[in-house]
Amino acid sequence: MSLNLEAKQTIVTEIANVASQAHSIVTAEYRGLTVSEITKIRVVARQENVYLRVIRNTLVARALAGTDFECINSELKGPLIFAFSLEEPSAAARVIRDFNKEYDRLKVKSGALRGKLLPSEAINSLADMPTKDQAIAMLMGILEAPISKLVRTLAEPVAKLARVTAAVREQKKE
Repeated sequence: MSLNLEAKQTIVTEIANVASQAHSIVTAEYRGLTVSEITKIRVVARQENVYLRVIRNTLVARALAGTDFECINSELKGPLIFAFSLEEPSAAARVIRDFNKEYDRLKVKSGALRGKLLPSEAINSLADMPTKDQAIAMLMGILEAPISKLVRTLAEPVAKLARVTAAVREQKKE
């Protein structure tokens, strides 16, 4: 279906707005996927707060001009699906990687993070990054460890005294 100039301008404006808010972008070739398979990807992407869209490469190139993701313009070849991470930098990479495992016809092409072009091999590393909640949990565990060790160290003399007193009492009973 051919788009008129006004529709193209609307799409370019929408993508430019999304790109200005996004943390990262991942592109994947979707050749061979059915509509129902792409719909499944879109449902999961929506749940992960990932903006997922199939758009003409020329329109995306215009929309990304002047943004951090302009570096990806050299990779815009073939039928691509674009995933923008709106909350967490690794969300789009996780969605695409997980569906790549299920549907091998979905091929990761490239991505960008903070103005740096990422090859398809680096997308797995990006997808392995912890989520915000996981990172906070890891930080809390690191912060909590020295405090709990201090509490155990301070409580040990009292516990040792209690064990010695109990042993002496058992010895006197015999």
